[in-house]
Amino acid sequence: MKLIDFIKWLSTILVLIGIMLTNLNFYPLNIFIHGSGAIGWTLAGYLSSDRAIFTNFGLQIPLFLIGYINLFQ
Repeated sequence: MKLIDFIKWLSTILVLIGIMLTNLNFYPLNIFIHGSGAIGWTLAGYLSSDRAIFTNFGLQIPLFLIGYINLFQ
């Protein structure tokens, strides 16, 4: 398995677990797990020069940062 494929699959699993944790109201674990998946997908988009994936997940990172900031205030 190529590294990029591993990153994509791991990130997919993390995003799906993050969504499940959000629906089960497991805060703040949900933002850490889902945020990690978004970072992975951003990296995958960058490495594969896929601007749509890079933009979609890259723009999610600042949204997760808001959650991290609110958590540690």
